[in-house]
Amino acid sequence: MSADFGQIRRNEHLPARIAGQIAREITEGRILAGEKLPTEHFLANSFGVSRSVVREAIAQLRNEGLVETRQGVGAFATELKARQSIRIEQDDLHDRATFRDLFQLRIPLEIEAAGLAAIHHTDIDLAKLDEALAAMTGTAKWTDEGIVADLAFHRIVAAATGNEYFALFVGFIAERISLAINAARAAAVLEEIVEVTIAEHVAIRDALATRDPHKARDAMRRHLLGAANRIDLTLESY
Repeated sequence: MSADFGQIRRNEHLPARIAGQIAREITEGRILAGEKLPTEHFLANSFGVSRSVVREAIAQLRNEGLVETRQGVGAFATELKARQSIRIEQDDLHDRATFRDLFQLRIPLEIEAAGLAAIHHTDIDLAKLDEALAAMTGTAKWTDEGIVADLAFHRIVAAATGNEYFALFVGFIAERISLAINAARAAAVLEEIVEVTIAEHVAIRDALATRDPHKARDAMRRHLLGAANRIDLTLESY
């Protein structure tokens, strides 16, 4: 494989940027269809990031249909016929109208996902949510690792619906909404924004645990509208 991965700028959201670089290697043919990607360890060292950031980038590529992961083996570039036609470049979302439209789409998807997850989640799903919350509330919560954990939380909720399409589309959108997380952190006192965000995620987790879909939907709605408000987005929600 002739892919050349250099270290990326630290002021960019790391998983999205890494995913973008690997995606270009795949779509431009430097990583061939069916070819195995380098190991997490190799990619982490090559990009100069942690393995959890690499895992988040691979998850984004999987959501886009550019890679498939095989348990215990690794990640592989998908065959051309299996790839999705949809792709939203992170740079496109610097246009406020485009970004607002994507965030608007997030509202009904994630609210409905929370309701379904309340009904269908397993003990394993709750354990995964707790693990993501632990990462969000630990010492790394002030860093990009906290954002990685935030995104993982939303992917877990989507997966807990038991509907693979929720996991696919929510995961796809949530990765790009990382721009919102960075913007919110930049626009407010970091300590305040992080603590509020953590509290909202805890409320979602606790609502899911009650198996009450109405409580879960309300908790997710409050979080998403709060997140939009923190970056000065006005959304339609009924």
